[in-house]
Amino acid sequence: MRLRPLIVSSIALALLPFSAPAYAEDPTPSPSVVEETTSTPSEPPAKVEEGLGVDGGSVRAIVELADPAQNAPVASQAAAESVDVVMQPQSQSFMVVEGTAEELAKLAEDPRVTSIHRDRTYEPVDVSPNLKLIGADQAHAKNYTGSGQAVAVLDTGIDRDHPWFGNRVVAEACFSAVEDGVESLCPNGQTSQTGAGAADATTAKCLAGGANLCEHGSHVAGIAAGTGGVAPGANIVAVQVFSRVNDEDICGEPSCLLAFESSLRQAMDYVAGLTEPIAAVNLSLGGELSEADCDSSEEGTIFKPKIDALLAKGIATVVAAGNESFEGASYPACISSAVAVGANDNNDVIADFSNRGAIVDLFAPGVDIESSVPDNRTTVFSGTSMATPHVAGALALMKQASPQTPMADLINTLKTTGRPYSYEANGQQVSTPRLDLAAALAGASPQPTISQTPGVPTEDPAPEPDPSDSSGPSPEPEVPADPTPQPSTSTSPVPLPTVTVTVTITPTPKTTAQVCTRGTNAAKLSAKQWAVEIHRSSGTIPDATLTCYLKLIGKSSKVFPEVTKASSLGKAYRVLKNTKASKAKLDSALLTSWLNWAHGTNGTKKLTTAEKVRLNGKSTAAALRKAAKTVK
Repeated sequence: MRLRPLIVSSIALALLPFSAPAYAEDPTPSPSVVEETTSTPSEPPAKVEEGLGVDGGSVRAIVELADPAQNAPVASQAAAESVDVVMQPQSQSFMVVEGTAEELAKLAEDPRVTSIHRDRTYEPVDVSPNLKLIGADQAHAKNYTGSGQAVAVLDTGIDRDHPWFGNRVVAEACFSAVEDGVESLCPNGQTSQTGAGAADATTAKCLAGGANLCEHGSHVAGIAAGTGGVAPGANIVAVQVFSRVNDEDICGEPSCLLAFESSLRQAMDYVAGLTEPIAAVNLSLGGELSEADCDSSEEGTIFKPKIDALLAKGIATVVAAGNESFEGASYPACISSAVAVGANDNNDVIADFSNRGAIVDLFAPGVDIESSVPDNRTTVFSGTSMATPHVAGALALMKQASPQTPMADLINTLKTTGRPYSYEANGQQVSTPRLDLAAALAGASPQPTISQTPGVPTEDPAPEPDPSDSSGPSPEPEVPADPTPQPSTSTSPVPLPTVTVTVTITPTPKTTAQVCTRGTNAAKLSAKQWAVEIHRSSGTIPDATLTCYLKLIGKSSKVFPEVTKASSLGKAYRVLKNTKASKAKLDSALLTSWLNWAHGTNGTKKLTTAEKVRLNGKSTAAALRKAAKTVK
C-alpha cells in the first residue's frame, strides 16, 4: 500500500519553508542574514501547589510519590524534617502530611516526591428535597438501595439507555391496543411484544410535533429506581401499556396516549409470570373516580383478583390516587388491596390537585419532582403519578432489608410509621400517613401529626339562586345562535371507558404545578351560561380550563362519554343546547351539573343517582324528567 508514504509526503510538503518569488525589477536576491539565538533551558515545573501554605501555619497536603514502595522511606524523611505524617495508606503512591510552606518545599526536593498539593475537599451532592423528606437519603447511607429487587413500571415505556438506569432494565414488554384512530406503540407495530427494546419510549410513534409523548414512563421509572431515585440499586421491569390516539375530539389536541383495560390486564399477567424478584408494580394512571372501596364494582371484580395474585407472590400494586382534588380515588387505586398514593409537596402539605380521603393509603412527594426523560435529559413534573413511584421504590428497599417478611406486612409498616396528615374529607376527619422510609426501616414511631386544610368543596352545598330568575339581580347573558342545533352523529373511536388516562403531561416550572384539576368556585352556572362559556370566544373561562373540565367529567361520569359524547367543546355545546327529548334534557342537566362539579361548586351524590336513571334502559320519560330536575 502506498497510502502511508503519500500521507508522509503531503505532510513534508506542508512543512516546507515558504519561498517568496523573485521580482523582475530585483533579480538579485538579498543575502541571507542568520541571527544567532541562545536557548534558555526551561525550569522544571514546581512540585508544590501554588499558594499552598502562604498564609502561614501548617496545612494538610497530599504528597504524591512515584512508587508505592517509597511510601515508608519518604515518610521517615518527612518526619525527620518535622513534617507530621497524618496518613500513610498501605500500597498507595501517596501519603497525607501537615507542614508549613517551607517544610513542604523542603520535602518536595526529594526526587521520590512527584508533587505536593492540598488535600482537596468535596461537598456531598445535594439530596433532592423529595428524597430527603421521606428519609431516602438516610436509607441509602445504610446501604439500602433496593439491591436484589425490581420495580415493574407499567406506563409509557422507557428510555433504557438513559444514564439514570445503567444496565438495570432487566425485562421489557409491550401491550398496546389498536382500533380505528388508535395506534400501537409496540416497536414491532403489533399489539404485543416482549424482550429487549419492547418498551422503547424513543420510537417514531412516541413523537408528535417535536415532543415525546412517551416521556412519562421514564420519569416515573427514574423516581422509583433511577440513580437519582428512591431505589437506585433496584432493577427495572418496563412495560408499555399505552396506545397512541390521533383524535382531537378525544385528546383535546392532535394526539395523546391512552391505556386500555385489555392492555393493563395482559401486562399484569405478564409481570405475575416473571421469575425476577419484584417488590412492586407501579401504576401511575387512573380511570373513573370512586369515593369508596370499589372492590364490588365491575372493574373491581376484574382487577382485584389480579392485584391479589400479585400480592400473594410478594408483589405490591402501587397506584396513583388521581389529580382531581377529589375526596376519593380513581380506578384501580380504589381497590382495597392496591396501595393508593396521593401527593404532597416538599413542605409537608397535601398538593391542591391530589385526591385524598379514607380510601388513600399513603401520601408521598409529587410536586416539582425532577427525574429522567428520554434523550438523556431530566425535567420536572407534578402529579400523583410522581408520588406513586416513591412508594414503589420504598417497597424495594423494605424488601431488600427484610426479604422474608410478607409484602402485606411491609405495606402495613409503611402505613404505621408514616407521618400522619389530619384533614377533613367526605364530612369526616381523616388521618392518612405520609411516607417516611427512614422510620419504616428503623421500625420507629411516626412523627407528630400535621393538620391539613385542603380547599375541597363540601358535598352538595345549598344551590345558588338561578341567575335567570327574574327576581335575581343578575340578568342571564345572551346566548349566541346555535350554529349546529342537531345532535352529534360523530363516529369517532372512543377507547374502552374503564381505566383510561391521558398522559400528555407538560413539564412544570419549579414554582407552579400545572395539573388539570377541579376549580374552587362558589357560584353555579346554568345550562345556558355554560353554553355561553363553551361557545368559543364568547365566555370568560379559558378553553384550556373547559377542556380540562371535560376530561375530568369523562373520568368521573358513566354517561359521558360512554352513552353521550361530550369530550370536546363542540360536542358539549350541542349536549347543553339539545333539550327536545327527555333523554336529551337529562343529558343537558347532567352535563351542567358535572361542569359545576368540575368548577368546584357541588358534589356527586345527586349526579350518580340521576345517572343510574339515565343508564337504565327501562326508565320512563317521566322518570327521566324527574331525574333532570333533581340535578338542577
